[in-house]
Formats: sequence, C-alpha cells, structure tokens
Amino acid sequence: MSRVARRRVISERVVTVCVLLGALAGCAAQRGRIETAVKGPPTPWTQLRVADDPDDFHFAVIPDRGGGERPGVFGDAVRKTALLRPAFVMSVGDLIQGYDADAAELDRQWDEFAGLIEPLDMPFFRVAGNHDVERPPQAAKWKERFGPSYYSFTYRGVLFLCLDTQAAGAPRLGDEQIGYFADVLKRHRRPRWTFVFMHWPVWRREDPAGFERIEALLGERPYTVFAGHGHEYLLATRNGRQYIQLATAGGASDVAGVKAGHFDHITSVTMTADGPRIANLTLDGILPVDVRTAESAAKPQQ
Repeated sequence: MSRVARRRVISERVVTVCVLLGALAGCAAQRGRIETAVKGPPTPWTQLRVADDPDDFHFAVIPDRGGGERPGVFGDAVRKTALLRPAFVMSVGDLIQGYDADAAELDRQWDEFAGLIEPLDMPFFRVAGNHDVERPPQAAKWKERFGPSYYSFTYRGVLFLCLDTQAAGAPRLGDEQIGYFADVLKRHRRPRWTFVFMHWPVWRREDPAGFERIEALLGERPYTVFAGHGHEYLLATRNGRQYIQLATAGGASDVAGVKAGHFDHITSVTMTADGPRIANLTLDGILPVDVRTAESAAKPQQ
C-alpha cells in the first residue's frame, strides 16, 4: 500500500472514531434526562431533574427467621424482595434453626435455606446469628460452607461491616475480630457511608460485648447500624447515629402489629449523596403484578 493510501485509511479511521465518540457523547448527554417535545412554561410536570444519580443505589435487608419459625413467611419475603430488584440483599443472622442439630441435620437446614434464597438473582450476604454459629458444631459447619463469620466489603464508595456477635462467646466480639475491623476502618478512612450489620443488638446490653470498641473506631464518620435477634422493631439514636433493631421475616412473633414492633417486613435502603433513605415494607403491602387477573376476577368470590 502506498504512503498516500495508508494516510487515507488512517484518516478515514480517525473520522469514524470521532463520529462514534460524538454519538456516544450525545447518548451520554441524553442518559438520565427526560426528553419531550413539549415546550413551556407552562408544563404539566413539576421538573425534569430525575432522582436517578448514577452513584445512588438501593439494597434490601431481610430480618431473621429464628426462634420458632412460622413456615412460609421467609420464602415470601425473599420472593417479594426479588420483585424489588435491589442491588444486593443483606441479612442480620438466624438464617437456620441450628443449635443441637448434628452435622447432617445442619447440612439439611443450610441446603433448605439455599433453596429459600434461590429466587434472588443478586448477591445475598449472610450474617452470623446465634442459631447459626453459637455452638462449636454450628461454627464449624459455617466455616466449612461459608468461610469467615465476619467480613467487610465496599460498593460505590460505601463500606459494609458484617460482624459476628457470637465469635468469642454469647454474645462477644473478641480481640481478633475487633482487630480485623480496626484494620478495615484504618484502610477505609473516608467512605461515603459505613453500614454495620450484626445479629445481637449488643448496644442494648449492659455489657456491650466489645462493640463499644468498634464504636470508638467508627469515630465521627457517618454510619448506620442494623441488627436482629429481638424480633421487635426499634429505632434508637446513639452517638448521633441511627441504630435499628429489625423485627422478623417469619421468626417467632405474635405479629401484634406496628405499634408493638411485631411485624414481618423487608427494609429497603437507598444510598444517596445526602445519606441513606430507609423504608420498612410490610410483606402484606408488597403485591405481585398478578395479584388480580382477568381470570381470577371472573371467578366467584369466596
């Protein structure tokens, strides 16, 4: 190929790349915007700035099912969580009944739980509860199947801490775990936000089981704490932060209602530039698209 021909090919390729980049820039300019041919004012809408910041995301938290499960409720919570399409799903422990079960029975229970969360096509993060890891056979089975019982991860600049409140007794965090999270917090000094998940709401105990050391490490950073265990919803403010004890998703409960804090629910958390927006969704308030169909409507009502 002659030098002139090579230059022509290179020039054509550059033009093609520029056209493609221009098209992509145009698409990027339109992405996240509402486009309309209607000119105003006046207009039939309030504004066109949508609540869709690319750094925003939402995740769900499903409360525990331990201490005498009411069959079918947790599975219902999982299916309805899947309908909400969160980025991922968190838990607060007591995922199985555990305790005196032998190794084979523990495997059966964990296999059953795997089936329950199968409708979720997004990540599910396990948090260890007393029903899951309190006794040595349970702890050994957890380690065999899932590895560490406490860990951390980040997503879009947000730090997530998953504690094991049974790691050194009932309940107790222990020096090893506290040392681990001290290192994590040292490496992540300025996340957008920090979320702490655990099973026991140890801040409510006279002896907070070592959690006071975690609080000292959290310092002045913005954070929110979630726990389960009590099967009774309760929001508290501590250190100027929100500490939330969730109710249940099928765990032992008289289901006396919202005023008593005894209800089955999913917690939805949307992370925004101004911090998390948290909403509790009761299971009977989340209805699938086929809640009433033409066929079912035509049938005689019972």
